[in-house]
Amino acid sequence: MNQKSPKKEEGILSLIRRTDFSLDRIAAAFPELDRLKGVPQNPLYHGEGDVWQHTQLVCRKVTELDQWQSLTDREQELLFLAAAFHDIGKTACTRLEDGNWTSPRHTIVGERVFWAMAYRQQARFGLTREERELTTKLIRRHGLPVWFLKKQKPEAELIKTAECVPLKLLYLLSKADVAGRYNQASEDLESSVELFGEYGRELGIWEQPYPFADPYTRYEYFHRDDLWEGSRLYDETTFDVCLMAGLPLAGKDTWIEGHKKGLPVISLDQIREEYGISPQKGSLKVVQIATKRAREHLRRQEPFIWNATNLIFKNREQLCSLFRAYHARIHLVYLEAPYEEILIRNRKRQRSLPLPVLERMIDHMEMPEPWETHFQYHFPNRQL
Repeated sequence: MNQKSPKKEEGILSLIRRTDFSLDRIAAAFPELDRLKGVPQNPLYHGEGDVWQHTQLVCRKVTELDQWQSLTDREQELLFLAAAFHDIGKTACTRLEDGNWTSPRHTIVGERVFWAMAYRQQARFGLTREERELTTKLIRRHGLPVWFLKKQKPEAELIKTAECVPLKLLYLLSKADVAGRYNQASEDLESSVELFGEYGRELGIWEQPYPFADPYTRYEYFHRDDLWEGSRLYDETTFDVCLMAGLPLAGKDTWIEGHKKGLPVISLDQIREEYGISPQKGSLKVVQIATKRAREHLRRQEPFIWNATNLIFKNREQLCSLFRAYHARIHLVYLEAPYEEILIRNRKRQRSLPLPVLERMIDHMEMPEPWETHFQYHFPNRQL
């Protein structure tokens, strides 16, 4: 007797298409969007009402854009998904200050909230890693087209953004975001968004990153203030450093054994075991020991691997600055295993990580962006 295989859960992109881009019907299947209801906004900028009402307008406006029909099916679905969740960060950030509702850092928080949801519930959301990352970057930067001219180096900001997300889609999301509100200054906002579009097209980064002369010049451009994007620099790097990144138990040790066996490894976990330092304590001492060992390799210009989670941008930035000072070529290797597998591996581990600590790491995850290092490699890891 043949048994029927379990019915595969419908992913959110398929649902978006099947429901003909209906936010209400999507919210019925993904009640995470219900959090937007009742979240207040400053009526001076959002006369339409709360965050849910604003999101309804944005989702409608995005499908009414002149450019909508020229998008591929997948671009339409991802753009609509980003519109639906673009203000999800306001559910955690909104507060009353001096009698006015404000939502500071809501784009940054929104990126983390969506990433954590889509990662933990991959089977339900049904997004590939690439689809998830594109959506999170659209959420993170959806306000940039309105404010980019206030940046110290607007062109550099656009070029950096193009490393992470097509400016074409960001422009359309911001255009719908501005149109989906009742704001007395909406014409000024619309002008800024159109200027953003003009800049992006002129720089040749409308649908792809800027074509730098080589990886070294590209890396230096994003870490110097005085470099023209069209430069071609002499490559001063002389050896390679591999910077691992990924949640605990994502498979970093296994990957190193299979791909970089023989190279010196500076492992923060091994240092903890070596000195008997608890995972919940002594982090500063562990990093100090690791940094001292790294400097020994750097001074001798010896390739090595820095093996730690490196989930936070600030930590990666500090390490890259150290490596760069010694003329190292930085290769970032990010490994990812499904959430369920991480939990299984943690239960099997002799010294398991407390679940609240692991969940906090997921909630504060800051995915590596392409411009952070000379080279990047992202690998899924599904083997237990």
